[in-house]
Amino acid sequence: MRVADAAGALLAFIARLITGAQGHWYGCPPKAEQRIYFANHQSHLDWVLIWAALPHELRATTRPIAARDYWTSSRFKTWLTSEVFHSIYVDRQRTQDQDPLDPLVDALRNGDSLVIFPEGTRSLKGDPMPFKSGLYHLAEQFPTVPLVPAWIDNVQRVMPKGEVVPVPILCSVTFGAPLQLQADEDKRAFLERARQAVLALRDLR
Repeated sequence: MRVADAAGALLAFIARLITGAQGHWYGCPPKAEQRIYFANHQSHLDWVLIWAALPHELRATTRPIAARDYWTSSRFKTWLTSEVFHSIYVDRQRTQDQDPLDPLVDALRNGDSLVIFPEGTRSLKGDPMPFKSGLYHLAEQFPTVPLVPAWIDNVQRVMPKGEVVPVPILCSVTFGAPLQLQADEDKRAFLERARQAVLALRDLR
């Protein structure tokens, strides 16, 4: 077993030990197919929790999005995100000719699944902030890839913003029924429908 694989198994165990990392599936079962998982965003641990809640066989092809400036700020973070989680780095500071979706599009064309947070930044409030346009453009370019909403509960209490030591709190990830972009659906209507799909999962846990 590679060191990175062993580290991934250990991290999944630790995540479950600290948070429970319970996955609840409503409207779709865990399945080995290409998907885009999109969720509310409250903590740096969000994508770790989703990754740990997925069945083991889905993790190898499910890649989270990671902010390059934060997750490559040390050799350990770089190794963790690149070798263990196979993250896709995005630049929060970029030039005008850079399309932030390019690395996501490349991964989808390669057959990978994604974990994205359409708010674009962490929210300190209970409800997700309005979704940015990236999810819409991915749905346009990959109309056959199911878009699976997810609600992450309690993770902000495990790793509050500014903290570095996690606190043991029971967490869960609730996955909902897949969405697809409807014919002639405009961007604003789609993004609000997607946001409401995430919110609707909050009381199903």
